[in-house]
Amino acid sequence: MAKVAVIEDDLPTSNQLRAWIESARPGIVVDQWFSRDDAEAAIARERYDLVVLDIELGRERHAGVAIINAINKRHATPVLVVSAMPATIYRSIMKALDAWDYLQKATFEEADFIETFLEILRSVKDKPEPVSVVASDELSMDPLRQRTPTWRGHRINLPLTAQRILAALFARRGQVVSYDELFEVVKSGRNRDNIRKHVSTIRDAFREIDPSFACIENIPMRGFRWADTESR
Repeated sequence: MAKVAVIEDDLPTSNQLRAWIESARPGIVVDQWFSRDDAEAAIARERYDLVVLDIELGRERHAGVAIINAINKRHATPVLVVSAMPATIYRSIMKALDAWDYLQKATFEEADFIETFLEILRSVKDKPEPVSVVASDELSMDPLRQRTPTWRGHRINLPLTAQRILAALFARRGQVVSYDELFEVVKSGRNRDNIRKHVSTIRDAFREIDPSFACIENIPMRGFRWADTESR
């Protein structure tokens, strides 16, 4: 039976996250912790399958950073960060600490949380052999999704859904991946506007480290295509 820790100092938010988790996976064990000290003590004695974590706990603005470091020293348990801190700043910080994903409060729906949570849990339970996918020493991806992709040696900060879309496009580079095929990848929000938003997020993330990036092509009315640099 999977065991999850929710580390969140706001009781209504903690209870909401717990309810979402229990509705997504009936029978799961959820421990709730509300302070850094209690959370670190629990991590020291328990082996969790996944930790859902806020960054700011009480008066400690970055208590979550210390907790992630404590987790990484012990079990490398996957961490899903759910915080009010702006994602544009803190997603890259959390990824650098090897958090699996970052959701900014008030910007996501229940379905987004559940999809991300279950994807991480499945990755942990399945434990496939980690095999990197590399093209021309430019793009490297980890199928486990724990490590962020890298582009020309630089980390690309992407949420899990965007990583899955990127993986689908790259796996069939040179070919058109249709909207219908990408709907199967995102699992929720299956409409073209949503796919376009995710692709825009991917492009923006690449262009932060490579302003000339143009490998993802829009194929009008059909979908998108990854075109390797040497083929353009």
